[in-house]
Amino acid sequence: MKQTIILFSIFFCSVCGLRAQTTIPLEYRELVNKLSQQVPLEKEKISLPETSPNKLLEFAKSMLGIRYRTASSSPSRGFDCSGFVNYVFSNFGFKVPRSSRDFAVSGSAKKLEDAKIGDVILFTGTNSRSRTPGHVGIIYSVEGDEIKFIHSSSGAKRGVTITSLNEGFYRKRFLKVVSIL
Repeated sequence: MKQTIILFSIFFCSVCGLRAQTTIPLEYRELVNKLSQQVPLEKEKISLPETSPNKLLEFAKSMLGIRYRTASSSPSRGFDCSGFVNYVFSNFGFKVPRSSRDFAVSGSAKKLEDAKIGDVILFTGTNSRSRTPGHVGIIYSVEGDEIKFIHSSSGAKRGVTITSLNEGFYRKRFLKVVSIL
């Protein structure tokens, strides 16, 4: 009998407790309604200050000479190509991919002749016959037909460097330009 009374008391208290937790006093409901009307709707995007490509490139240029390191996105340890690009854009609040392959489907694609400084440039890996993205950089300058890009290279220059698209075999490995800004 005592067990039944105890069980009934526990059940009754838990039901009352649950009901008390789900009942919101009128004054709080009104306050929540008022506050929810002040919050912007999902459609209304909060605009962030526009990042200037020059600021982005100044920051990227401050890392010239940092060594190449596979699978790294840290200035103290070194960068691989996508780690460098990811680090630069992330510093300005952009959420960008970590792998060169993922850059191929991010941002908006552009023709090479429409490229601007601050755009991301994608290349194949060292095998130019495979049209799979394997290297990525940031367009540093566009002067006439010459495009230079800043990137972390595993090649002869090893590390963060500025290279012309016309140098070496980069023109042959070119895949596309993607605008992130």
